[in-house]
Amino acid sequence: MRTRKGAARRQANKRLLKRAAGYVGGRRKLLRTAKETLIRAGVFAFRDRRARKREFRKLWIIRISAACEMHGLRYSQFINGLNKANIGLDRKQLSEMAINDPAGFQAVVEKVKSALAA
Repeated sequence: MRTRKGAARRQANKRLLKRAAGYVGGRRKLLRTAKETLIRAGVFAFRDRRARKREFRKLWIIRISAACEMHGLRYSQFINGLNKANIGLDRKQLSEMAINDPAGFQAVVEKVKSALAA
């Protein structure tokens, strides 16, 4: 006698529809539509996990640039000075410092300026 997938197939479909909970209309209730939507959602999630990293880096650079302008430096000069002064702070830390610790950022800018002058 041949075997059929009855119970296993039903469980697989239930798992699929459970993942589609919260979608609207047929995207939640119909198997084919739910499956297509889940695949598409997965593609967007994969793409946007990487895009989020780019977006945050852009934001940090904008914040650092604005803080540098207040101290009379351009962003590119500031980054060059960081490298010359061997300061190993990343852009995320520098951005947070510029917002929450202006005195600390001022100290970093002074070191950068002295490294650029030398």
